[in-house]
Amino acid sequence: MVLPNLLDHETMAEVKQQASSWVPLLNKNCHMGTQVFLCSLFAPVCLDRPVYPCRWLCEAVRDACEPVMQFFGFYWPEMLKCDQFPQDDVCIAMSAPNATQAAKPQGVAVCPPCDNEMKSDAILEHLCASEFALKMKIKEVKKDNGDKKIIPKKKKALKLGTLKKKDLKRLVLYLKNGADCPCHQLDHLHNQFLIMGRKVKNQYLLTAIHKWDKKNKEFKKFMKKMKSPECPTFHPVFK
Repeated sequence: MVLPNLLDHETMAEVKQQASSWVPLLNKNCHMGTQVFLCSLFAPVCLDRPVYPCRWLCEAVRDACEPVMQFFGFYWPEMLKCDQFPQDDVCIAMSAPNATQAAKPQGVAVCPPCDNEMKSDAILEHLCASEFALKMKIKEVKKDNGDKKIIPKKKKALKLGTLKKKDLKRLVLYLKNGADCPCHQLDHLHNQFLIMGRKVKNQYLLTAIHKWDKKNKEFKKFMKKMKSPECPTFHPVFK
């Protein structure tokens, strides 16, 4: 790869920091071209002149992934506006432009924050990318203006981040746009949960949920790693 890259990152450290904040989205597999699109910007090949991703690829990834991003309170960032990329010139593509429709997902069956692998590394990535993390029992879940409103019964802070202790006492969480998509974890409120989230405007959004399962090998591995997590420093990518 060549530095500075196509997003004007000048060091490998900066590339890693910026790229890390996209990892949770990549894990959602919202479009088969997401990795190609992002790699072409973050890690461009060494050529005499820069080769940008094709505009149609950007548009296909944006159209497929932004609905998923909105569950986490994000929108497609200004720095990746698709009209800045070439339409007819030489550009990086996955396949022919008419293949974009086939590349799109079939639809979101499960609320994306609930569709998480029980893998220790994946859980740790979510922990690092989240502003706060809690061990929680849930009292009630109800619909609220297109969202799921989650009312805690008992909670313990594992990572406070921007969440203040006074806010923790009266905390209410929202599963953004989640009123009508299934979240299987919330079907069993007798369990305890690992909840991760972030604050968007005046709401605290749930961005990941796992059953608190000490019998699960991967969860036990995560609990060990959580004692001394090695997280990159995230810079604001999404606006």
